[in-house]
Amino acid sequence: MKKIVVIFNGGTISMKVDPKIKAAVPSLTGEEIMHMVTGIEKHAEVISYNFSSFPSPHMTMEKMMDLRKFTLNIIKEDKPDGVVITHGTDTLEETAFLFDLTIDTQIPIVFTGAMRSGSELGYDGPSNLAQSIVTASSAESRNRGVLVCLNGELNAAQEVTKTNSLSLNAFRTPSFGPLGIVDNNRVIYYRSNDVRQVHNIEQLVTDVDLIKTVAGMDSSYLKFLVDKGSKGIVIEAFGRGNVPPQMVEGIRYALSRNIHVVIVSRCYEGRVYGSYGYEGGGKHLRNMGVIFGDSLPGQKARIKLMVALSIYKDPLDVREWFEKDLYLEDTDNA
Repeated sequence: MKKIVVIFNGGTISMKVDPKIKAAVPSLTGEEIMHMVTGIEKHAEVISYNFSSFPSPHMTMEKMMDLRKFTLNIIKEDKPDGVVITHGTDTLEETAFLFDLTIDTQIPIVFTGAMRSGSELGYDGPSNLAQSIVTASSAESRNRGVLVCLNGELNAAQEVTKTNSLSLNAFRTPSFGPLGIVDNNRVIYYRSNDVRQVHNIEQLVTDVDLIKTVAGMDSSYLKFLVDKGSKGIVIEAFGRGNVPPQMVEGIRYALSRNIHVVIVSRCYEGRVYGSYGYEGGGKHLRNMGVIFGDSLPGQKARIKLMVALSIYKDPLDVREWFEKDLYLEDTDNA
């Protein structure tokens, strides 16, 4: 019998509707949720801890790091075969990705949550939790990095994103699809995801900002971020990594002050690349010194840049961490 630790960390899975305000608020304890997961004792010995009960939008980088430390201490002291962490779905992918980048362990760490509260018909919290415990107790889940399990699908933390505001299958992996599924209490993997970058960190550099490119955008916001002391800026650019020419001045302003600028695409699928050489085109920007973020969405590129700045001092090392083996053909022009 595998020993699985469940860390309750708030979110919709722990909420019910308050009749006075007619809206969901944190209400359920970890013990109350576990009581709804019937029959799990046949699959694993479960030990639960309550870390927090706050809603997902209340998550901060400091709280993420506190949760990381809490999790590492439990792994060290309890020596479980796997860990399941409940989390609000709005920021789940960011916390899971931070864990994937900074926790090096062979045991499965599985994030889960709920899209419906305990007061709604079809409350999915208990089933997601049960499937996550089964996933964490599976030998096949070892050495796969941090996983996200909702609606019977298993996705890699570095790939998954929330794609819908209300559907039970809100968490998807663009282009590639899930790693596997949980079917009839059995964990089945269809593909692997072997490319991981893991570094242990004690402190996290959090002064990293994210902006989204829109038609006609200029450099005013970029210059504001530089002047306020940002250490890194992620830009969700158009298509393959292109911005309006009016933004070039602001990007050059940031780079001239040794601020790291990472370019990703605002598109749901696809990666950035130096396809276009006009002013503001991806090739032009990369020749200026921006970093390409491959297919990461902006919110994850921001997390990765925070971790990179917490590890590396040399700008070339930051670039290497983001672009390793992804843009070899452009090396001479960078």
